[in-house]
Amino acid sequence: MHEDFAFGFDGATGSVHVECVVNNDPDAVGTLPHAAGFPVCTATVEYPRRGYRSMLGWVQLVRSTDNASGGAAFEMDPFALFGDAPSPYCWYGTQPTLFDAPSRPMRAPMCWVAHSFLATTRLEEVMRGSARWVEPLTGFAWGFEIRDERIELFPVAPLTGADWDAHLPVLAESYPFWRFRQAQFT
Repeated sequence: MHEDFAFGFDGATGSVHVECVVNNDPDAVGTLPHAAGFPVCTATVEYPRRGYRSMLGWVQLVRSTDNASGGAAFEMDPFALFGDAPSPYCWYGTQPTLFDAPSRPMRAPMCWVAHSFLATTRLEEVMRGSARWVEPLTGFAWGFEIRDERIELFPVAPLTGADWDAHLPVLAESYPFWRFRQAQFT
């Protein structure tokens, strides 16, 4: 499954290319053998700005029937490598690539949905001593369901600014030292 999404930021237009495919080679993507059949999602960014003007990041929330709410609510999907660094971004840098390959050791019935948002924190605001604001630019949903031990990938679907805004309470609660702007994209 492949999808492309356009976004605008700082007077320029960029694009996100999303590819969510079945994990047919767990070793090649650094996952354990039981990850075979689960999704591998990669989202790459093309943006004409360079250097500090191209600093962007990915914020991802997940709703899963095996999370703390039993699938009733979205929760932050932290990157374990940075578990002790309180940042809402799971990937950040110049034209960052989002990569995720969720799996479970057992194939029990479950539904797993991610909301992945490309966002930015304007470095010039931080350098002036302002709060660290996260500004969303675009987003997409993806995920999978397990039924009868079979894994079915969901199609990649665009998210709206209203989807981001619905996550503002959990973002603010999870990262009290950050600020989150309402979305300006539709």
